[in-house]
Amino acid sequence: MKIVSAKDAARLYAPRPEWGKKGDFGRLLCIGGSDYYPTAPALVSLSAMKAGADWSYILAPERSSNICSSLSPNMMSYPLKGSFLKAKHAGFILSFLEKYDAAVIGNGLGRKKETQEAVRKILGKTSLPFVIDADAIHAVARDAGILNERCLLTPHSNEFFALAGEKAENEIRQRIDIVSGYAEKHGCTILLKGHIDVISDGRRVAINKTGCPQMAKAGTGDVLAGIAGALLARHAKPFDAACSAAYLNGLAGEIAGKRYGESLLASDVIGCIHEALKMLQ
Repeated sequence: MKIVSAKDAARLYAPRPEWGKKGDFGRLLCIGGSDYYPTAPALVSLSAMKAGADWSYILAPERSSNICSSLSPNMMSYPLKGSFLKAKHAGFILSFLEKYDAAVIGNGLGRKKETQEAVRKILGKTSLPFVIDADAIHAVARDAGILNERCLLTPHSNEFFALAGEKAENEIRQRIDIVSGYAEKHGCTILLKGHIDVISDGRRVAINKTGCPQMAKAGTGDVLAGIAGALLARHAKPFDAACSAAYLNGLAGEIAGKRYGESLLASDVIGCIHEALKMLQ
């Protein structure tokens, strides 16, 4: 077991070549959103670009897509017809994925039966690296056979219980045992979020200690998913991406926590990613 360090996180940020072009450092697709949770994909997309992805595109139901597009000129999105992700959208999304290096799925999707079926169909028919978060975790809990080494899951304790049927206690050794056991069984990488993050691909285990209590707010998990997605799009392996994303997200959260205290918002964490990146240099 190792403790993730700034050096580990910095390793994934090699200097950009002078003649580099847009796309060399990752194209990420964010699949999420619904009428109930329209802005979650925006947090994913913006954090991904702040974390170094060259391109971040949102596929979301109409209302969610339109709201996300209005929040920042840096975000691009395409509206899927309807108020939630449907099975009929899966084919279009799979064709869209061919243009991207990695994807994040689940944030704000909701848990309608048809949405969960669409998530499983998409994940079962692509070889692209995926961050699987939030409502998509509940979808794969019904068919863990679709998981493999390209999958990085980022559950909090309740989502992990839905996924594995085991409760994550506030004791690190127990968390390590259940996370590494599930990751080994299903050949994927798990980043269990908490006061101390536990990361495992079934062979290796790492813990991350950055972060602050003020980060226990809606949206900070979406920020983490976006950072992890950016690193996957930059061709990091899921375990390495998970370690670096956890460290960077927590460090940005610490900066935001000192600045805003109880008023910390997920968008504040995004706004501090650039400062966290400077601290890696």
